[in-house]
Amino acid sequence: EVQLVESGGGSVQSGGSLRLSCAIVGGNYQNLAWFRQAPGKEREGVAAFRSDGATYYADSVQGRFTISLDSAKNTLDLQMNSLKPEDTAMYYCGARLFRLARGNWNNQELYSYWGQGTQVTVSS
Repeated sequence: EVQLVESGGGSVQSGGSLRLSCAIVGGNYQNLAWFRQAPGKEREGVAAFRSDGATYYADSVQGRFTISLDSAKNTLDLQMNSLKPEDTAMYYCGARLFRLARGNWNNQELYSYWGQGTQVTVSS
């Protein structure tokens, strides 16, 4: 059974840090990614990790967030630094079995599996 379970969300002040983790159970994924959805907004790609080691980031988080795969623990992690109020959202982990081209990493429709989400709230 394929399962993705996010953890690590919480409430922090602007400028703070959080580390999200997505436990991956089952499947051999070629693409893994973090997406987020704020109230009243569409889900957007935050960062992605491809099986060949390539990583991708949204412009809004470039330089502040780091995505990584912990092969020993089988988790997809997202280190978030210098958090801003606009980072407030529900964060979701997504996975896809087949490799995506670079330009498609942030297309949520191409991901087959999703976790239940973890809330991140950043106060000013």
